[in-house]
Amino acid sequence: MAGTAEGARPGAGRRLAAAGALLAAIAAVVVVILALLQDPLRVVAAPILVGLAVAAGWTALVRRGAWRIAASTVAVLALVGVVLLVVTASLLRTVAVVVLVLVAASLARVALGRDLVPEPSGMKSVPAAGHGVLLMNPRSGGGKVARFGLEEEALRRGVTPVVLEPGDDLRALAEAAVAEGADVLGMAGGDGSQALVADVARQHDVPLVVIPAGTRNHFALDLGLDREDVVVALDAFGPALERRIDLAVLGDRVFVNNASLGVYAGVVQSEGYRDAKLATTARMAPDLLGPDAEGSHLRFRGPDGEVDGSVAMVLVSNGDYRLDRLDGFGTRARLDGGVLGLVTVRVQKGRDVTEMLAAQATGRLRSFHGYRQWSAPEFEVDSDKPLVEVGVDGEALRLPPPLRFRVLPGALRVRVPVESPGAAPAAVAPAGPGEAIAGMVRVLRGHSAQRRPG
Repeated sequence: MAGTAEGARPGAGRRLAAAGALLAAIAAVVVVILALLQDPLRVVAAPILVGLAVAAGWTALVRRGAWRIAASTVAVLALVGVVLLVVTASLLRTVAVVVLVLVAASLARVALGRDLVPEPSGMKSVPAAGHGVLLMNPRSGGGKVARFGLEEEALRRGVTPVVLEPGDDLRALAEAAVAEGADVLGMAGGDGSQALVADVARQHDVPLVVIPAGTRNHFALDLGLDREDVVVALDAFGPALERRIDLAVLGDRVFVNNASLGVYAGVVQSEGYRDAKLATTARMAPDLLGPDAEGSHLRFRGPDGEVDGSVAMVLVSNGDYRLDRLDGFGTRARLDGGVLGLVTVRVQKGRDVTEMLAAQATGRLRSFHGYRQWSAPEFEVDSDKPLVEVGVDGEALRLPPPLRFRVLPGALRVRVPVESPGAAPAAVAPAGPGEAIAGMVRVLRGHSAQRRPG
């Protein structure tokens, strides 16, 4: 684990990688500048056509009938134009830029190493579990439990595996494991299952081991686990690192990621969403965001204390998200801030929806003027409807208002492998290209990539 201190001086390999990354980046910029000087019209036309395709595509999504046909036609023609511009440009120059950027990124990763990865606060070394129990949902993640042989891997590590059968009560199984002496609980499954077992672990003050065997595994991501290396997560049952993190609660239901209300919650509630997300979203978009969409029925107090009732989406998260997309799947720099992350998106008729989609498509949702973000330890949402649709860690629910959210600071003990990355992408990522370049320059000069305090 890399800490936040000065760090060890980089070796010759990392210094060479830093030099190579900087040279490759400079070469890529030079190639782009030469392209601009030789054919500026093509460079200007391409982003205009892309913007037209995005706007027309959104119009097609939220409209029906002749509007949808016309907008779809415009979107297709704009995309064809972009393709023609790219194909007729210098293929060699395009390939050169792509290769140089990939080389620069790869070498920068080597050069920076883990100097910019902050060690989460409160992390401590702990011995191996005396009686570890791993609960497993064999249906999660398209069958990751069987694909990665998690039952056999658990047994090899001296951990007791418990495979869920149809009709089993996961909470009851977790409670039984603790009652039988489990001193570490693990869960291999999606985030909804992680939340349920986390609640049992919280109540008994037993540490939790998260195995990313679900589909997206956002909780594992923000714990600093490698979601692609499922088996390695089992190492947390051995000598490991432990810390305390927050949990969030809706009523008496614990969640580890987020709860969404409004547009996204409506899509998640629809039949067929899990099997065909894109098609379901396209089918429902006109009713949710089109010109005939129903107005918002959600009411809450914003950061200014005023009652708000005109938003298309509300996201309540366990910690502040760095959110770039509307579906709530962002990343959190920390899970021990003691606050709920709150995001609302207001979409009026007309061009707002186009601007919102363009901001999301470019990863700049937070720049959209209808986007608002703040944090608070508690939050309440009311409605005139008898039941409010809400997606909690991806699970569709209908609950009576008012919906009361609160944070439970430091409620859960979690264990991670000693060699795990240790931090979420939001915590690892430099503030911008400037900091990354500055870090590589420091490495090239023989210092830690991380700037020293003061």
